[in-house]
Amino acid sequence: MRKSTVQKGKGAIKEAAGKTTGDTGLEAEGKADQMAAEARAAIERVHESARKAHDDTQRRSS
Repeated sequence: MRKSTVQKGKGAIKEAAGKTTGDTGLEAEGKADQMAAEARAAIERVHESARKAHDDTQRRSS
C-alpha cells in the first residue's frame, strides 16, 4: 500500500473526528494531511513514470 493512501486515510479520520467533536484544529489537521497525501501521490506518480521510461529505454538498448 502506498504511503499517500495511508496518509489520506489518516487525514480523513482526523477530519471526521474533528467534525464530530467540534475540534476545528483537528479537523484542519485532517484536511492538511489529506492535501499532503495528494501531493505525495503526485510525486509517486512522477517517480513511477520516470522509472517506467527508464526501463523502456534500457529494454530498447539491449
